[in-house]
Amino acid sequence: MTRFTDLLSTGEVHSAYESATAPKTTQQTTVDIDNSPASVEDPVNPEPLDFTTMSKLQLETYGRAIGIELDRRHSRKRLIRELEQFISNR
Repeated sequence: MTRFTDLLSTGEVHSAYESATAPKTTQQTTVDIDNSPASVEDPVNPEPLDFTTMSKLQLETYGRAIGIELDRRHSRKRLIRELEQFISNR
């Protein structure tokens, strides 16, 4: 039998896995680790995007993030126009 098969049959937990998932303990207290993000709220006043300063690649990436597929073979002006139309129709 392989080591993996032995681990499955015995229910043994590998020490590296155990230390990564078990809460850190001291003598009598358990330390809870807070892995939540510091803030989950959107900024109150996000800066408006200036599409004229973005490259075609940046425009395409932003478009994908909001749900529109842009074709970089078109001109930058056309990509900006398509983005603005998509945003105004939402």
